[in-house]
Amino acid sequence: MGKQDGSDRQVTIGPIDDSTATILHVDMDAFFASVELLDHPELVGKPVIVGHKSARSIVTAATYEARKFGVNSALPMAIALKRCPEAIVLEPHFERYQHFSRQVMSIFDDMTPKVERLGIDEAFLDVAGARNVFGSPMQVAQLIRQRVRQETRLNCSVGAAASKFVAKLASGLCKPDGLLVVPADKTVALLHPLPIAKLWGVGAKTEEILRGRGFNTIGDIAAAPVSELRRVIGDAGAERLHELAWGIDPRTVQTRADEKSIGHEITFETDVTDAQVIRRELLRMSNMVAVRLRTGGFVARTVVLKLRFSDFTTITRSRTISEPTDLGRTIYEEIGQVYEAQGRQNAAIRLVGVRAEQLLDSATVPQGLWDESEAWRDAEDVMDAASARFGKGAVKQARLIGHTQDERPRLGQRD
Repeated sequence: MGKQDGSDRQVTIGPIDDSTATILHVDMDAFFASVELLDHPELVGKPVIVGHKSARSIVTAATYEARKFGVNSALPMAIALKRCPEAIVLEPHFERYQHFSRQVMSIFDDMTPKVERLGIDEAFLDVAGARNVFGSPMQVAQLIRQRVRQETRLNCSVGAAASKFVAKLASGLCKPDGLLVVPADKTVALLHPLPIAKLWGVGAKTEEILRGRGFNTIGDIAAAPVSELRRVIGDAGAERLHELAWGIDPRTVQTRADEKSIGHEITFETDVTDAQVIRRELLRMSNMVAVRLRTGGFVARTVVLKLRFSDFTTITRSRTISEPTDLGRTIYEEIGQVYEAQGRQNAAIRLVGVRAEQLLDSATVPQGLWDESEAWRDAEDVMDAASARFGKGAVKQARLIGHTQDERPRLGQRD
């Protein structure tokens, strides 16, 4: 939303009360085109179109410089080149887009497990539970933008608001490479002057009908009786648009249906028979699971160990712990006992995984029942904050020093 070329860009500068803006919408800037420019730095700042060089093809993506000429995705290539004859056309590479998408989504997952992916280049995040680990919503948004830029050399725009609709609207208004925070009490002031086309669900046909009846701004929709809107666009549409015009959007961030647990696993490139290596991996993954529990505001009642041996035999063993936890040390202690109980410390192992299940909202669990290790909690909070600001592994337990991810041969890692 907002002009495709970013000419009406709005951003948040300076301190702001962002306590109610706990929903983020993160959108990569001209994602496909930006990925292509990583291999063509000499074209940065020039009008570039991504698509096949055929008169019958369509535009896959365009840089902001090309968008100023009215070139947008899905436009026929022939028309695009007429509008912008100076444009440089680059062939698309979808495997590269998927690669960078996985990197970006991994950063989101580091901040909160409450991530709703919207295609390859955008997502909603609920960061209400991340305050104690990473800071306020604005600080989380800043960390995301910083890490995306450092780890991928790409830019993203972030909208922060009290609802999904306003967060997505805000990310569009601050493009490119911007951050716009909209506190709940500032929502109406932002919405009402905007044209009705900014309302979610208002397409060209609905916009034409509404403008024909004198509705030009979102404020016009908000001021109108719902009964009048019903006569124009029907019952269901009238109720929804009227609520959105007042910033009312009850939708929550929906994670994938299969995300009823939080876990990490790793597949080694060569089978591992050294039990110390396995224990070290279990410690590392226990810490990773704990970070995601804390940022999501969860504690876990059950931990699960997964082992896959060289013959591809796979076992999973779970243990329900006495008190729900979100501490890496506690998870590792329980997982370690499960591992030892298997009695196969010399077996060749292809894959190991750690998962937390039976998740509970940490706010509903009395602190005195499960938070018995204040010193460990303080230490893990320090590691969380450092990792968020400086990248994974900036601070870690002594046992893991000298054993970075890059030093461990493996095929891949999933979560």
